[in-house]
Amino acid sequence: MSEPINSGFPFSGMEDSEELDVSAIFGGGAPTDDVNPFDLPAARTETPAAPPEQPKPEAPAAPAEPVAAPVAPVAPAPQPEPAPKPQPVLQAKTQNPAPASEPANPIAAAIDKQETQAAQTATKSLFEKAPIFSYGSARDEITDGAMTFEELRIAKSDDFPELGEGKRVSWSVEYGKVTKAITDPKGTTIQSVKEEIERSKAFLDGLKKSKDKSPDCLVKPRVTAQSKGIAAYKGVFQSLEEAQASDKTICLLPSGDGRVYELRKTELGEFVAPKDNVVEFSRIRAGFTPALPLIPASLLSQIIAFFRCYMNETAEFEALAHILWDKESEEYVVHIPPQEVSKARVNADLSRDGLDETRYLHYMDIHSHNSMAAKFSPVDDQDERATRLYTVLGRLDRFFPEITVRMSCGGTYCELDPALVFEGLGEVFPREWRDNVKTGETRAIKDAKARLREVLLSGTFLEGEL
Repeated sequence: MSEPINSGFPFSGMEDSEELDVSAIFGGGAPTDDVNPFDLPAARTETPAAPPEQPKPEAPAAPAEPVAAPVAPVAPAPQPEPAPKPQPVLQAKTQNPAPASEPANPIAAAIDKQETQAAQTATKSLFEKAPIFSYGSARDEITDGAMTFEELRIAKSDDFPELGEGKRVSWSVEYGKVTKAITDPKGTTIQSVKEEIERSKAFLDGLKKSKDKSPDCLVKPRVTAQSKGIAAYKGVFQSLEEAQASDKTICLLPSGDGRVYELRKTELGEFVAPKDNVVEFSRIRAGFTPALPLIPASLLSQIIAFFRCYMNETAEFEALAHILWDKESEEYVVHIPPQEVSKARVNADLSRDGLDETRYLHYMDIHSHNSMAAKFSPVDDQDERATRLYTVLGRLDRFFPEITVRMSCGGTYCELDPALVFEGLGEVFPREWRDNVKTGETRAIKDAKARLREVLLSGTFLEGEL
């Protein structure tokens, strides 16, 4: 190779005395080949940012010939040098590890992690939950799962006396979709049954399908027999033939006369007699329990005024009104059916009512006895057989009339307190009215108490004194 000629320097106008800043032109004072490859790791830690952008060449140019002198030629538009070899390594280190086309979502990842932790916590807490003693409306945590069911019964018998006898109490455990009956309450612990259910396939399958992922383990006692029930040697039967064919010594059965009879089987024969006081049966009282509100007092006042219109100095007539319940407006309405009336009789033509029975409930028949007493007559008994309420108003010639209410249960009547179906006449009065009223015992009551005190102190009792 021939020696480089200085006169061939392609740039004019620069004196020899002027020095070139090589590092400003090429980005460093040393050639690229002089870079120490062992310094790259330190460079990556000290300069994590991307390398500065190289200026784009305005036009391609041939590389300058090397010169011996340390002064490098200055090109108006030098071609950028190739990037150093470690540069791609530095750039890859600073990039996000996620794919560029689908960046990772840190929020979604956090939610997935949270749900996973919640599911693990719920499963853990399910097995750590204490079983629950459940009897009627009472619920209480069982803190000692090592106790047996018999020990739990004894502990709860103070609060629930009906659990006092173990032979009359049975136990079951309801856990999720699984119910297990306890056959040995004295030798079985509560915790062992809970764990047995938790390990079963039926419990796990039910837990997967259920919305409740944390069900309670309910320990339930049940009284299977009571001392006041019918004894083993007694029985209740529908007919005499059924009672005779049974193995019961004492049989109770109803009769067509409305009474209860007792059949006793002995070696002497069969004895049958009416039973007046059947303690084995619950005592039932006749009556009526309203399902609708009380009839407003204003409505009753309107009916009384209507009845009084058919009373004058020359003639008195009865009249009939129906009280209906409007299911749409949810209120009582009065309906006057077509009728012919006299002093002691009302003939109503119900065929011309035209009422919508799907909307109205026939709640009560109410009729007047004008100036007569408010007593149901034998004629009323024949007419008022439907199962509903019936009212008769009498003494309408007085300021306060008489009122009598009864019900018919399939033709069987029972008199009722009017306050059970009608609003009362009572109003709220000022409290100070009662402040001026003082109650006390009568003189006769005071004398009787004094005489009783003397007799008790003397210790001598004469016939008729007590």
